[in-house]
Amino acid sequence: MLDRSIKFKDKGTTTPTLNNATPTNGGEAGGTAFLPHGYWSWSVAPDVWFGVGVGPTFGNKTEYDKNFIGRNAGYFAEIEHINVNPSFAIKVNDMLSLGLGVNFTRAHVAFKQGVPLNTAIPGNTNQNYLHVESDAAWGVGANIGALFQLSPSTRLGIAYRSGMDFDIEGKQKYQSQITGGGAALAAATATQKVKAEGYKTPGNLSFAVSQKLSDRWELLGDLTWTDWSVWKSLKLTTTSGTQLASLSYNFEDTWRIGLGANYKYNDAWKFRFGVAFDESPIAKNSDRTMTLPDSDRTWLSFGAKYTLSKNASLDVGYSHIFFKDAKADRAVQVSGTTVQTVRGEWNNNRADILSVQYNHTF
Repeated sequence: MLDRSIKFKDKGTTTPTLNNATPTNGGEAGGTAFLPHGYWSWSVAPDVWFGVGVGPTFGNKTEYDKNFIGRNAGYFAEIEHINVNPSFAIKVNDMLSLGLGVNFTRAHVAFKQGVPLNTAIPGNTNQNYLHVESDAAWGVGANIGALFQLSPSTRLGIAYRSGMDFDIEGKQKYQSQITGGGAALAAATATQKVKAEGYKTPGNLSFAVSQKLSDRWELLGDLTWTDWSVWKSLKLTTTSGTQLASLSYNFEDTWRIGLGANYKYNDAWKFRFGVAFDESPIAKNSDRTMTLPDSDRTWLSFGAKYTLSKNASLDVGYSHIFFKDAKADRAVQVSGTTVQTVRGEWNNNRADILSVQYNHTF
């Protein structure tokens, strides 16, 4: 379960007025989501395994109030990725084990953004919006890993997961809140088929080390590089090729470093704890969007494993993520001309993750 808190505070947004409506800071844009996972593995020989994992890989849902002062830079976004990962692993010898998998990912995205129009139009509330929602799209990637048993007490792991390209197609709905009826009202709503160019997920490369200090203590460390620079912009075009909009992100590659430990209390209980620093791919305030207000963050995690029987165990974990304060200086453009600049900040954004996992061997 993931619970997030995202609260924006205006700090000088230009042309903030919403005709017939009072602009707000958008309220609580976070929320709670359940993220189920499932894993199965089968030993077909003493040193050979087949397996499959199913679960989300990337996801996000951010939703501000409709009178959000930054609505023209986005006030709703939802990203859902469900990944199916069949895999194969083999123990080559006492020092080396290898694994290989294929990832099949189903993606669904939705986005809502305000459209600034001339408030002089009679009845125009300037709460017009675009709603873009995709059909289901599939991407294919791969993952590969190796585990080295350097000594009886030291293990080193290396893993790479490739990025994916998605052919996103769906519908764009334009909705105007102009009052009236007849032809004027009919003209205020339009729907057309669109496609998105540039929708990619990043690859990542991870290194992990485990050092056993005693029968009770084990130290852990990991370092992960993520290729976020593939995510530069998202271009919306009609199916005939006419460009409708281009959303810039300009992400940069990031590093994540983590340190932790396991402590075996007795034959039934094992406790875990760790800390990690995770870089944000957003380097400039002008590239930070309302619906992805990411920033550098620190993870603090605790967990425990309880052995129920010879064939069953239960894992419980909790992480609190502290986000660094972030600022936005986001330009809203119409036909290449800046019509608004959303300026503000997010203070004390946070996320809490609670996980429960049941393990059973047959």
